[in-house]
Amino acid sequence: MNNSSKKNQITRKEAIKKMGKYAALTAAGTFLILNPAKAQSSSPPDPGGNPFD
Repeated sequence: MNNSSKKNQITRKEAIKKMGKYAALTAAGTFLILNPAKAQSSSPPDPGGNPFD
């Protein structure tokens, strides 16, 4: 293996760290998609809607 190809590789530790970041982002996105009621309750109310319908 020459030096130029070795420069483009990452270590196992770095790969695991990157995978953890992507997993956390995916989990957060999935949580928001699967809990629309909770996400909707934190959004501001519709200004044109009647809250007592």
